[in-house]
This record gives sequence, structure tokens and C-alpha cells, in this order.
Amino acid sequence: MAELNMGQKIKALREEHSLTLEQVGEAVGVGKSTVRKWETGMIANMRRDKIAALAQVLHTTPAYLMGWKEEIQVDNLFRIETKKFPLLGNIACEEPIFADEQFEAYVEAGANIKADFCLRAQGDSMIGARIYDGDIVFIRKQEMVDDGEIAAVLIKDEATLKRVQYNAEENELLLFPENPKYKTMRYSGEELAHIRIIGKAVAFQGNLK
Repeated sequence: MAELNMGQKIKALREEHSLTLEQVGEAVGVGKSTVRKWETGMIANMRRDKIAALAQVLHTTPAYLMGWKEEIQVDNLFRIETKKFPLLGNIACEEPIFADEQFEAYVEAGANIKADFCLRAQGDSMIGARIYDGDIVFIRKQEMVDDGEIAAVLIKDEATLKRVQYNAEENELLLFPENPKYKTMRYSGEELAHIRIIGKAVAFQGNLK
């Protein structure tokens, strides 16, 4: 039986793992049309970083994809274990925006991240915490967080990412931005009935595009 070429290997592995062209392209940092060209052989030369990223998302090795005869074994390197987190949509780092609970894709990240889902940050109010527009923020579901922790907070049907503090004496919830050009958001009394903490922000991944 003839050995599969690079494009056939990519397509077979993508379908084996039930991945779309879009999902593979997003993970590697290219458009779906580029992935299609790889599969059809229209693009045969690939950058090494793209080969490595493609091998990772397809759960294989660069040597298998490219048909290299040998894989270099290096004793002081270790495999990074990853898993997929559902991406639920955008979360505002400025004024609250609509929280879309229909996940749009998956984000692959380190398996050591103890999170249930992730959201894409929008805006610049959390740049002091090194969370920038377009970054992926990983959220662990929980209804309460400690004072000073960053949380995803649902305000009616809208969500925002802020540092949280509860003032028990005033029965007041404070949501702090990490950018001095934005004001602290304050909620008290009956307003608190319309506010719910979705979860704690436990990690973030910079926007690499």
C-alpha cells in the first residue's frame, strides 16, 4: 500500500479527530483556505513553526506529517499535555456586553489549567492585569470569589471581567477595572439581585495574531 503524502495525512488526521478546516486553521494561525491547500497539495512548503503547531493540533509528530525518516529524541525535553476548553464568546473589559452562552469554538491550552470554559476579552480596562483586547481568559465556574480576585460577572444579561470586592458594611459590590481611565462600578441594594458571579479567572492566553 502506497504511503500517504503530507496532504493526505493532514486530512485523514483532521477527520479522525472531528476537526473542521476552521478549527485547524485557528489553532495553527492560518485561514481555512490555507489548510485546504495543504490537504490538496497546492502548498507543499511550510514553515517549521506551522508544522509544529499543525502536528500538535492533529496529535501527531512533525516527522510523521513531513515523512522524515528519523525523529530526534532529546532527553531533557518533555511533552506538553493539552486539552480543549469551550470558547463561549466575548466578555467586556469595559462596559458590560451581552454574554453569549453558545460556545463558538474550542481553545487548546495546557492540561494543568483548572478551568471549565474560556472567554475572549474585549476592551482595554484590564490591561493593568496584563489582559489585553483579544486575549483568551480561562474561567473556573464558582459563585463566589475572594476580595481582590478577577472574575467574570453577569449583570442582568451582560457580562464583564473585573476585579471584585464586596463591602459588607455598605452591602455594596465593587467591580474594579485595571486601567485608571475607567471608573469603579458600584452596585448595592436591589441592584445586587441582578448580579451574579459566573466564575473566577484562573489564567489567560495572549492573542498571538
